[in-house]
Amino acid sequence: MSAPHRVVVLALPPVIGYDLVIPTLVFSTANTDPGKPRYDVTVASLDGRPVPTSAGYDIAPHSTVDALAAADTVIVPGTQIDGPRRHGVLPDDLRDALALIRPGTRLMSICTGAFVLAAAGLLDGRPATTHWSHAESFRALYPHVNLDENALFVDDGDVLTSAGLAAGMDLCLHVVRRDHGSEVANHVARYCVVPPWRDGGQAQFIEKPLPEAVDESTAAARDWALAHLDQPIAVSELATRARMSVRTFARRFRAETGHSPGAWLIVQRIRYAQRLLETSDLSVDMVAAKAGLGTGASLRQHLRAVAGVSPTAYRRTFRGTAPLVG
Repeated sequence: MSAPHRVVVLALPPVIGYDLVIPTLVFSTANTDPGKPRYDVTVASLDGRPVPTSAGYDIAPHSTVDALAAADTVIVPGTQIDGPRRHGVLPDDLRDALALIRPGTRLMSICTGAFVLAAAGLLDGRPATTHWSHAESFRALYPHVNLDENALFVDDGDVLTSAGLAAGMDLCLHVVRRDHGSEVANHVARYCVVPPWRDGGQAQFIEKPLPEAVDESTAAARDWALAHLDQPIAVSELATRARMSVRTFARRFRAETGHSPGAWLIVQRIRYAQRLLETSDLSVDMVAAKAGLGTGASLRQHLRAVAGVSPTAYRRTFRGTAPLVG
């Protein structure tokens, strides 16, 4: 039996307690078979002592930073630590701790944990995200990071970052799906009573005035579209179902989802095609038709842009272990 994947959650004071418990819950819940654990999860602090949270209580870690040297994945949850958050620098003890991490270790951050990875130079030239309310200060401190404050999470291969708070759940579920497939990730989501994935980005949560009355919504039109992905769907038809003009519908749609209607539809079609490739033996052409992507050639083009592989290679290599579009 292979050894479980070692996940170390590094708690930096004052840590955001909600961010800290998300990875411990998600990855521990993925251990559905006690005899064959998929993940070994531990919480570490710089000195092994209890870590104060931003909410007025302490969390007692399992380990010291020595655990970082054996980690397969290191996760930095949100923190208000002064150096990375306010000055763009790492304290000496934190710099020494991060130096223990082996090359090739997967790195993840939740919320303002991205400030720590950025201060260590690990995000330079890379796409990343953090909580939308801290985007301005992040850009000022770390101008070499390609920040996207509208994303719920960003998967850049060996470095992954999430937006604030609950977006850490989206990221951790994505990683479980990437590691072990949709069935395991969906099991974890059901246990946690959260959706397996959420549409749109954090743009839909940014505090801003909405252009229309709050009783108007595109939700019913989106639900209808998801049930009819195998059909041609025009924005004008969705607008009619929402009882809005096309212009008002497009504006409201972007406010609610963070995407234009056309871009959102493409994402949903690709996601559905991925699920069909993972869970069925349908031909590539049939998958493309059912997902509303037209021909197998069109599916190949879209999937190669998203996953870098053809549908056949995706199914052969990733069936049961493939990520959905993030």
